Amino acid sequence: MDGMVLGLFLLAAFLGGLASGVAGFAMGFVVSGIWLHIITPIQTTTLIVGYGLWTQGYGVWKLRHALNWRNVAPFIIGGAVGVPIGTMLLTSINPAYLRTGVGVLLVLYSIYGLAQPAFKPIKAGVAADASIGVLNGLFAGVTGLPGLIVTIWAQLRGWPKDVQRTVFQPVMLAAIVVNAVALSLAGAVTAETVKLYLLGLPLLLAGLWSGFKLYGKLDDAAFRKVILLLLLLSGLALIVPTSIFRSAGW
Repeated sequence: MDGMVLGLFLLAAFLGGLASGVAGFAMGFVVSGIWLHIITPIQTTTLIVGYGLWTQGYGVWKLRHALNWRNVAPFIIGGAVGVPIGTMLLTSINPAYLRTGVGVLLVLYSIYGLAQPAFKPIKAGVAADASIGVLNGLFAGVTGLPGLIVTIWAQLRGWPKDVQRTVFQPVMLAAIVVNAVALSLAGAVTAETVKLYLLGLPLLLAGLWSGFKLYGKLDDAAFRKVILLLLLLSGLALIVPTSIFRSAGW
């Protein structure tokens, strides 16, 4: 890895930590927009999972007094079912299609959300929450991005920003722990990946600390816009470079 590529890797780690501190979920989305073009998909997933233990662990600790485990349990149980299935599918999915598919999904949802500043919250029960947990875990196992489905669901439910974070952060942490075990058993944790992990960790933690400082200054409306903008930018970062590389025959 040359100097420019390493610089991009470290910049992504800082921005990922910053996004996670502000929004509570976006680290994987931000870093994958860069990392999927400079390191392998399995390395990207493994690093996102490894760093997620810090970002989500710190977030859950900060919100520990507001957690309602009865609300969180269906998502965690569903995720425990979905993550191993997604991890098994990881090695059989074309990386280019994965990048494009994730990018399109992020762009469509974020544009819709930004164009619809107000919507009627969805009412749902335990069965629906558990089903979302399965889908969230499945997607987390494939991509290492444990927050997409449950974060969108939390917004559709119309919960305030603090309630959203007390739901999706522990759910994400649980999915990350299961994913970390599955990746370790699958042999995805290599010496090169560990080296990259140690290089990026200080930048990630610096970004995480800075993000939490910014989070305290956001109201619910601003928090929702930040999440949608992060999703939009991450989706574009995944789609546009992929299209360019394909047209160039790379």
